[in-house]
Amino acid sequence: MSLVEPRVVIVGGGFGGLNVARALASSPVRLTLIDRRNHHLFQPLLYQVATAALNPSDIAIPIRRILRRQKNVEVLLAEARSVDFAEKRLVLDEGSVSYDFLVVATGARHSYFGREDWMPMAPGLKSIGDALEIRRRVLSAFEQAEREPDEKKRDAWLTFVVVGAGPTGVELSGALCEIAQHALARDFRHINPAQARVILLEGSDRVLPPYVPDLSEKARQQLVRLGVDVRTGQRVTGIDAESVQVGEVRIDTRTVLWAAGVMGSGFARALSVPVDRAGRVIVEANLTIAGHVPGVAPAAVQQAQHTALNIRRALRSDPLLPFRYRNKGSLSTIGRSAAVADFGWLKLSGPPAWLAWLVLHLLFLVGFRNRMIVLFQWGWSFVSYDRGARLITGPLQRDPTHPRAERRRGAAPEAPEASEDAPEVAEAETPAEASAF
Repeated sequence: MSLVEPRVVIVGGGFGGLNVARALASSPVRLTLIDRRNHHLFQPLLYQVATAALNPSDIAIPIRRILRRQKNVEVLLAEARSVDFAEKRLVLDEGSVSYDFLVVATGARHSYFGREDWMPMAPGLKSIGDALEIRRRVLSAFEQAEREPDEKKRDAWLTFVVVGAGPTGVELSGALCEIAQHALARDFRHINPAQARVILLEGSDRVLPPYVPDLSEKARQQLVRLGVDVRTGQRVTGIDAESVQVGEVRIDTRTVLWAAGVMGSGFARALSVPVDRAGRVIVEANLTIAGHVPGVAPAAVQQAQHTALNIRRALRSDPLLPFRYRNKGSLSTIGRSAAVADFGWLKLSGPPAWLAWLVLHLLFLVGFRNRMIVLFQWGWSFVSYDRGARLITGPLQRDPTHPRAERRRGAAPEAPEASEDAPEVAEAETPAEASAF
């Protein structure tokens, strides 16, 4: 490989960054893909890890394995901190790398609309760490309810509140109902898991606001049939360790899940370029930022392919082309045989939409092994109603008013062991469908 070949540095190994690298496989460039995690995550199925249907390794694959046959790319495990545009250098947590072209595909993180103090009580879902934390909280809630003698406190443990009725909120709500009504139905002796309440709160007037009203209504009906308490036009005004406040209404709950919004990653602001109110970098029609950075926007795969095309054109000194997004449709699953799909010319709901969702997600899942494992897990869950990943991998979620057992005995508490599955506090995984750029 010639040393004079231009160097393309890609920040982020999600759908955007990965597709840019693949699209430049035969181009005369040196590629460096940088991500602070070593794996590519198929984020559309992350909620199934959070609800114990799949294991993390079923939807994640090492980036090096994906790109190991592509000779013009190297992968670095590092965190990007800032960019020196004048020197064309990307500053990392340790050292820096020079570039001729810089592609930024760092994704999105949770947005709490200025109420970051809610984050500890209401985790969002953007990374494997987030999914494992949600799984721990959900399963721990049933365990705590099993041993809680006070009826009011037991009801609070068995009340699950999901904030936000977009695709993630709808998927989580439906899955929680299926866990309570089927997967855990015969596992406890002192509680009836099927009596658990799942409350879905949405600030707008309907669920799945991006969809056409007819499909939104069909989604609401399917959620209600599953047992979800759907409350639209309800804006959360407060969250603490024991409740959610909606105006004057207090909902006693010990498990709150956040699915209400996303914003651009922190690295976007480190670029010192214009961003919108959600922290997303403002790009030009050809996906560049003020003539500097080819960016990857919400339609991650399409934008990635177009970014690679414009890099190849820049190598030939050809003018860059504007990007035109082609809407290929949207799908959202709700539960067993329940989903909605909008392909523009074709709108589906119920079992046909659910089957379309299954097929398309299997096709887009990276890795043959992962596809086969997920297909088997789905088949087994459909037949048995079981969820095989029901492991609590962190400390049991406890009532803070109850002392730990060792403290009641007067002994000094042991320091908790670090868990490899402990939730990550860093920003979100590079997303599939909600990319920042």
